[in-house]
Amino acid sequence: MAFFGTRGSARNRGGAAGFRFFLYALVSIVLMVLDQRLDWLERVRYGLQAVTYPVETALNSPVTAWEWIKSDFAARDALEAENQRLRTRVRDLEIRSLRLEAVEAQNAALIGLKQALPPVAERWLPADIVNIQFGGLRQRFLVDRGARNGVFRNQAVLDDYGVVGQTMHVGPWSAEVLLITDPDHDLPVQIERTGYRTIAVGTGDPGAIALPYLPANADIRVGDVLVTSGLGGVFPSGYPVARVTQVHPGAVQPLARVQAVPFAHLETDREVTLLWFRQGNPAAPLKENGGELTSGNPAIQPLPVPVPKPSAPAAVSTPAPAAAAPAQRPTGRAAVKPKPASPPSGQRKP
Repeated sequence: MAFFGTRGSARNRGGAAGFRFFLYALVSIVLMVLDQRLDWLERVRYGLQAVTYPVETALNSPVTAWEWIKSDFAARDALEAENQRLRTRVRDLEIRSLRLEAVEAQNAALIGLKQALPPVAERWLPADIVNIQFGGLRQRFLVDRGARNGVFRNQAVLDDYGVVGQTMHVGPWSAEVLLITDPDHDLPVQIERTGYRTIAVGTGDPGAIALPYLPANADIRVGDVLVTSGLGGVFPSGYPVARVTQVHPGAVQPLARVQAVPFAHLETDREVTLLWFRQGNPAAPLKENGGELTSGNPAIQPLPVPVPKPSAPAAVSTPAPAAAAPAQRPTGRAAVKPKPASPPSGQRKP
């Protein structure tokens, strides 16, 4: 019984499956015909798409979000690397620009120093200022040139505007420069307008020098230019020193109070020039010791005194000889014959 019952149930299931297949096929055919004729399934698809889009978006959002996050971080890393590279490049360019500006400024300073040299200069040596002493009692520079470079004591130091000072203490690789504004510095100067010579001394102020030895009636005005007089054996003549800014003639005191501002930029200079002068040049400063010159040119000798040459005698015109006049006979008196001389004593007459 169980066997037959099992067979019968299997047959029932097979018949139901065939009926369902037929029913599904029929429904499918009807739907295809209706879709082909009426196109109503398109509206159904449209509605289903509108309903399923949020679901699809929600299902794809994690993957999309992850991809977006990865791309965003990648772009961010790339931008940071690019920014870092550009920052490094900008920093290098800024450093290079600063170096170029420093080189250009140094070249300009050297060109200015060279152009400012007096014609009497034979050689020149640029020097960098490595230390500055600006005090009430000391006005000095320390430069990076010394005896190894040929620097000597009391050597002229200039910049491209005027006189700076002179070397004082010279070491192997450095030298101390005594500025013209130092109270211990005396500089023989000359008023360019009048040619009057005097002495300029330092005041301890890097922006002023004084002329304490001018008489009250001296011809000096505000704006007069002071130049080196060539005396003292250090500086050549005619090099600019300062410009007069204050003149207070003393009504009671015999000396005037005169101040001048140096042409040299003592407070802003970074390079100065050390000079060697041509000894044979007439404008070169000559050094003296105890009233005697320590250098000179022995080839210069006195010129001979010119002797006037005797002038040639003027030609005298001689008249032509006249023709001999005919002999004339004496008239009124007979011709007197000369009396013969008497013979000397002791001799006889012939």
